[in-house]
Formats: sequence, C-alpha cells, structure tokens
Amino acid sequence: MKILITTDWYSPAVNGVVTSVLNLRRELEARGHEVRVLTLSQDLRSSVRDGVTYIGSVPVGLVYPGARLRAVLAGRYVRELVEWGPEVVHSQCEFSTFFLARRIAEELDVPLVHTYHTVYEDYTHYFSPSVRLGRRAVETLTRWVAGQTDCMIAPTGKVRSLLEEYGVTAPVFVVPSGIDLRRFRREAVPGCREAMLQSLGIPAGNLVLVSLGRLAEEKNLEELLRFRAALGDQGVTLLIVGDGPHRPRLEQLAAELGLEPPAVVFTGMVPPEQVADWYRLGDLFVSASSSETQGLTYVEALAAGVPALCRTDDCLTGVIREGENGWQYRDERDFMNKLDWFRRHPDHWAELGRQAAASAVDFSAETFAARLEAIYRDRVARHTPRREVSA
Repeated sequence: MKILITTDWYSPAVNGVVTSVLNLRRELEARGHEVRVLTLSQDLRSSVRDGVTYIGSVPVGLVYPGARLRAVLAGRYVRELVEWGPEVVHSQCEFSTFFLARRIAEELDVPLVHTYHTVYEDYTHYFSPSVRLGRRAVETLTRWVAGQTDCMIAPTGKVRSLLEEYGVTAPVFVVPSGIDLRRFRREAVPGCREAMLQSLGIPAGNLVLVSLGRLAEEKNLEELLRFRAALGDQGVTLLIVGDGPHRPRLEQLAAELGLEPPAVVFTGMVPPEQVADWYRLGDLFVSASSSETQGLTYVEALAAGVPALCRTDDCLTGVIREGENGWQYRDERDFMNKLDWFRRHPDHWAELGRQAAASAVDFSAETFAARLEAIYRDRVARHTPRREVSA
C-alpha cells in the first residue's frame, strides 16, 4: 500500500507523537509498504527530503510549548503527494497538517484515519483561562475532527472512553503506540551505570527513583518533589531526566523544600540514543502524571527492565501489573507504603526487572504496525466514496 502519514511534530523534536510516527513508518516500510510523511519544517522554508515533505511554519509557543503553525502555501507540495497517490492518509495531529490530510484524502477519495494522541483538556491552562470553556472548546474541536475521518485510533481505552464522552460517533479502535524494543534490549556496558551515577554525584548506595520526560506543568512533578522531601534523609535520589518549560519552577520548588543534590538531581535533555541507559540508572521509574493518553515513557522504562511506581490512571490498565512489574499509587500514603516494600525486598528487584522487560513485548513497534495495517485494509475495503455520498 501507499500510506501518507501527516503530523505537526517530527524529528528532530522529541515527544510521544514523534516516537510513534518514526516507529510506525519504519515498521510499515519493513512490511513492504511505501510510506511518506507530511509535516512542518522548523522554519519558513518548505522542502522534500527522504520521503518527508516539510511545510514552512512559525512557532506558536504561547498556545502550547514547542507548537508550530503552517505559515506558507502548500499547494505545490500537496499536488505532488496527490500525484503520488496514497491509498490511505493517517493523520496524527489536529491542527495544521490535519487540514492538509483532509484535503488530500478528499481529493483522492481515500480513507482518512486519525490518531488522537493528546488529552487536550489537561492542557487548557496553555490556551484558556477557564477550564470549563477550555473543555468545551476541546469537545467541539474533537467532534469536528472525528466527523472528517473514516475512523479514529485511540492509544488506550481511557482515550476511547473520553472520545465517547465528547460525542464522537466515528468508529474508534484502540491501538497502543509501539516502541522499538531493540533500543532497550541491548546489553548495558559493564560499569556504565556506576560511572554515570558517579558523574552525577549520586552515592553508589542510594535508591534511585528516575523520572524521564518533558518537564511541563501537566506532568505533576511537584508531587514527586514533595514526596521526596517527606522522605527526609533516607539515601534516596529523585533523578529528573529531561527538560521543558516548567523546569525553572521545579528547581525553585526543590530549593524551597530544601532538596539539594544528591536528594534531587536535574539532568536536562539527554541524547535519544542513550535513553535506555538513563532509565537503567533508576531502581524504580516514577511518574505522578494523570494527563497521559498512553505514556510511552512507562513502556520504555519497563522495556529497559525498570519496574514502575506511578499514579493510578486509566491509561495504565494492562501496562502496570500490580506487584509483577510495578505498582500504581492513589495518594502519598500509598506511594510511601509501596516504596517502603520495594526498599525492604531487594531480593525481588531482579525478578521485577525481568517481568517488567517481558511485559513490554505487548507494545512492540512490530505489533503496532501490524494492527494499523489491518485497520487500513479494513477502512479501504469499507470506504464509501465521498462522491457517491454527495451525489
């Protein structure tokens, strides 16, 4: 098949959408499909390179950190993609490139599939002073987007339920985004963990709680800082890996709580190819976020063999298996009880790590692509030509 993927986010940006798109393209091509990508460039220049069409754009960070908006005409590039003739268009974002995806799908009269990656109502603080009005705007946008598509893809049952609450009537399929397990199965270089911990000033005997991802308000990292402060001086390091717009506030809060290295260590951004090594610095992966649609960082941590202790969330159903590869916690007391159990049972750590790595197999990029391939073929077979509908 010829498959066009459209997305506002693409490499070199680093986030869950980009990871999903890169993995999907690679695995679909491995399955024999011809795949092209339509995305936004990082400046006003448009170009085509290696099967990727970049449309000139400008930053609109006031709407959402790192967001960009198409700023130039795309007619020539759209025409080239139409002439290439994709059999299905798979949109990954609801804004700039969605309109181009819809235009191409309509002109060719082919199915338009859309993945709903982001629970926007958890991000209304970026664009609306009112949570109620922000949610209403999100509901309206989501119903409109869904109404233009042949079907929607939800990464989790949590997202499917949310779409149903919004009044979406298009078919919704649950397909967890996949990750490249090979990156996390590579054997660690002997002595690498110890050397990295030493370079960060973390004592060898400390219990390391690792949090990895974008530092943003909706990730609720303040909760983890407060939990670490409540532990006192107990030989525990909260290792916060990543960067983002909320980092200055988090560093300020850490200072206010009296948390200094090695109690809390901020690393900043790390090279993507080294992410597995950074996960493995942790004895436990921790997250207090409840804004995830799926949360690829949870699966990546498990794939790296690191059990997880995360705030309870519907997106973790089938991901965190209580007592097998980690735990979910409801409140501070629950967090402390489960952390205490983990600390008192180091003889269980190796088995928890093995089960964590084994549980990540369900979220492989290969499985992800195979499931979507089946949906593409089904939608092509069921697609009602729009010309017949409008006649």
